[in-house]
Amino acid sequence: MSHPRILIWNEFRHERTTEAVRRLYPDGIHEALAAPLRTAGFPVATATLEQPEQGLSEAALAGADVLIWWGHAAHGEVADEAVERVHRHVLGGLGLIVLHSAHYSKIFRRLMGTTCSLGWRVDGARERLWVVAPAHPIAEGLGPHFEIAAEEMYSEFFDIPEPDELVLVSWFKGGEVFRSGCAWRRGFGRVFYFRPGHETFPTYHQAPVQRVIANAVRWAAQAGRREAAPDNRRCAPLEA
Repeated sequence: MSHPRILIWNEFRHERTTEAVRRLYPDGIHEALAAPLRTAGFPVATATLEQPEQGLSEAALAGADVLIWWGHAAHGEVADEAVERVHRHVLGGLGLIVLHSAHYSKIFRRLMGTTCSLGWRVDGARERLWVVAPAHPIAEGLGPHFEIAAEEMYSEFFDIPEPDELVLVSWFKGGEVFRSGCAWRRGFGRVFYFRPGHETFPTYHQAPVQRVIANAVRWAAQAGRREAAPDNRRCAPLEA
């Protein structure tokens, strides 16, 4: 069975403007995400905000089975036309994996239909992620829980629609909890939100985090690509 084709999109701002981030991700967060996936055999392309059509052209989206999205500082700079293209492709079966601060991206908020707001605090405290759906494909190989030594804290209430499937729940040293691995179906597409990944911590270099993302790619790609359903269909009766 062939590996799904992946397009990793990253706004690529912090790595160029903040030395602490550049030290952790010298080639960009997109390349840090891409490296373990390529090692695992996935064909991976990357795209950034500064590219023509913001890296989200019709051809780039049509050539992927799964789109991974990382954004934080430049959500408002993503063109509405690009969001419209991504939205149409997701409804037509493109898998979408939304990472960390991309909960506030235009595309995620459009697909969710809510504010996607949450509580947060950057204190570098410990996060423990509990697997609450151990039979789910995204949880394969994880065990009951895994820990991240230092991360940004996100807390409930997370203003999202009830997930179709909840895979991971986080506990933080400060006592907060958060729905950190949430799955939905939108049109023919599959969407997964995965919480960890603040840019000032080496989260994406950690094996359990890489495992979740690879598992999520396989799960999201299973929908298969097709044309999104037409907006308004007048149907003739099947029986005379």
